[in-house]
Amino acid sequence: MNTSPFFTPEEKREFFSAYRRLLSGLSSCLKPEDAPKMKALIRRVVALDCYGRDRNGINGLLRNINTAVIATHDIGLKRTPVIALLLYRPVMKEAITLDEVEQTFDADVALMIRRLLKTSDLYARNTAVNSENFHHLLFSFAEDVRVILVMIADRLCMMRMGKQIRDDNDRIRLATEVSYLYAPLAHRLGLYTIKSELEDLSLKYIDPDRYQYIKQKLNETKRSRDRYIAEFIRPVREKLEQAGLHFDIKGRTKSIHSINNKLKKQHVEFEGIYDLFAIRIILDTPPEAERSECWRAYSIVTDMYQPNPKRMRDWLSVPKSNGYESLHITVLGPDKRWVEVQIRTRRMDEIAERGLAAHWKYKGVKEERGLDEFLSDVRAMLETQSADPMDLMKEFRTDLYQDEIYVFTPTGEVIKLGKGATVLDFAFAIHSKIGCGCISGKVNGKNVPIRHTLQNGDSVEVVTSPTQSPKRDWLTFVKTSKARSKIKQALREESAKAAEYAKELLQRRFKNRKIEVEEALLMRYIKKCGYKTVTDFYVDMAEGRRDANTVIEEYLELERREHGETSEHAEIRSAEEFVAPSEPVESRSDVLVIDKNLTGVEYHLAKCCNPIFGDPIFGFVSTRGIKIHRTNCPNAQDMLSRFGYRTIQARWSGKGTDGYAVTLHIVGNDDLGIVTNITSVISKESGVMLRSINIDSVDGLFQGNFTVTVKDTASLSVLTKKLQAVRGVKNIERLNT
Repeated sequence: MNTSPFFTPEEKREFFSAYRRLLSGLSSCLKPEDAPKMKALIRRVVALDCYGRDRNGINGLLRNINTAVIATHDIGLKRTPVIALLLYRPVMKEAITLDEVEQTFDADVALMIRRLLKTSDLYARNTAVNSENFHHLLFSFAEDVRVILVMIADRLCMMRMGKQIRDDNDRIRLATEVSYLYAPLAHRLGLYTIKSELEDLSLKYIDPDRYQYIKQKLNETKRSRDRYIAEFIRPVREKLEQAGLHFDIKGRTKSIHSINNKLKKQHVEFEGIYDLFAIRIILDTPPEAERSECWRAYSIVTDMYQPNPKRMRDWLSVPKSNGYESLHITVLGPDKRWVEVQIRTRRMDEIAERGLAAHWKYKGVKEERGLDEFLSDVRAMLETQSADPMDLMKEFRTDLYQDEIYVFTPTGEVIKLGKGATVLDFAFAIHSKIGCGCISGKVNGKNVPIRHTLQNGDSVEVVTSPTQSPKRDWLTFVKTSKARSKIKQALREESAKAAEYAKELLQRRFKNRKIEVEEALLMRYIKKCGYKTVTDFYVDMAEGRRDANTVIEEYLELERREHGETSEHAEIRSAEEFVAPSEPVESRSDVLVIDKNLTGVEYHLAKCCNPIFGDPIFGFVSTRGIKIHRTNCPNAQDMLSRFGYRTIQARWSGKGTDGYAVTLHIVGNDDLGIVTNITSVISKESGVMLRSINIDSVDGLFQGNFTVTVKDTASLSVLTKKLQAVRGVKNIERLNT
């Protein structure tokens, strides 16, 4: 029996300190009864060991409370997501139910927990983000941004506890995931303080030598750096005070991660980097005077020190998409050293430091529009995602860190685009129809091609044509994910139309030649041709890479090889020509009785209809021995009418003990979870084994062929009923092969 205490003395002190901070941060939004209810629930689930230590020895409740503090104080989340965060683990371990959560608190808390449960694989830190579960993360993000904010808080908590992760590989995998995805996400959401800490901790675990080297160098140069900052600030402070401005001014050393990037980019030693710090001027000013006073401060600084016009950044006139507002200038300070100066107001600084937390504090200001636009882009990306999930992941991450430019429509509306964006990107930013019809543009009154790269401040007009349509080579020069996703969607729609036309053409050709097409055989033919999807095959036909007549001849050849004895195109041979087969045959005398109670007779199960134990059947004496067909075999009518003298009776006997292969064609809604649910049902069914899957998705519908082994028709019937109950499944059909 485990008698170790739930908390060590140090953990106990840390927990109650964090708990008091949490209550302090939530005091304005908690209901009076919330705290007592939470205490009672937590005591109960602790007794059930729902917050037990993980494999690294980290206490689950301590991790959750520290994550909640980060979510509250650093991100600004309030009552609902914080309660959901604390109760997420007990619900996942079924110690309490969602209904109980809803009754104890409210429906919003229960809904938030449901959304957290969707990302359980990611949130539990059992696996790294990959192309598969990345879809779930983005769907949750688009549905409720607070889910991602909770996950960012959790990752920061885990990174702070990184030393407690015993396995070096686990620590590096966590740091890599944070560096690759969560730090860029924090950047895009305006959580700059969290972003910097995540990046520094990632470098600390991924490249500890580099991290320690920069940290040591910063410590060694701190005294001289502080002296220079004070020398730079002194005259600036005097001038600002003389102008009657109220402000704080300070120097801030850049993050270790940022310095490391400069070392790599500039290919210099540490001593060769001069912009190790930035001077920040934070003005206390009313909202209506914010811009004017920022520009007054700018004028004072640039009168004293020579500015570098190429390094001027104006995010006052047009803030970044995440709401960031500031003036950045680089001036030549004492000793001919370049110094970056950032000028902003108290409100702007809080938004820059705390992102969404400050957005919600200053509710009603325009910064929230940037987040809405970003979430709209995420939703659009999901709606038009490509077949390759890695494309989605790469595009999404690229957009997170992309610098912005600002261009104007002919009416003067400002459009934000990623740096390097083209006229075509601009067209898709206006509307997807304009993008699809774009043939050229006018930039500052001059005609330019659609691949022309735009610059800050350009005035852009799009020229369209009703005959224009998206081209595949457009993907090689557009920069924004919105343009890429819309182009891919349009190309897929064009391919689907072309494929449908080619399919109808092939069907007409078969009909003209009076050939009855066996769908399963055609699918096998397409697969043998090397196509992953049926759509690809028909697209090749539509684009002239495959000739319909050649396809028909190759199909007939395959038909002759597989069951030439039943094809009307095959040579009719007498039963007297029957020769015993030389290939191995199957003997199932205990299962099948042929003709008049004969057992022990050699036979094959026909591939054209794939009979299983329990199916109504008959035997057919072919040139390759006796073959067993289902009575509803597609070829049965032809065989019975033309070769009735070669058919014999057959029936099943005993029990079906062997595994019989059956292919089920399932059609349903194109939903990410439907395949998982189907395979889960199959794997749980006794005596059933999944052998192969072939999946296609067109126009919002999922289609898949699932080949399984079953014992008999009874077990197949039970399986089919259970599959029909899967949410989203519309139709299930047993194929002949």
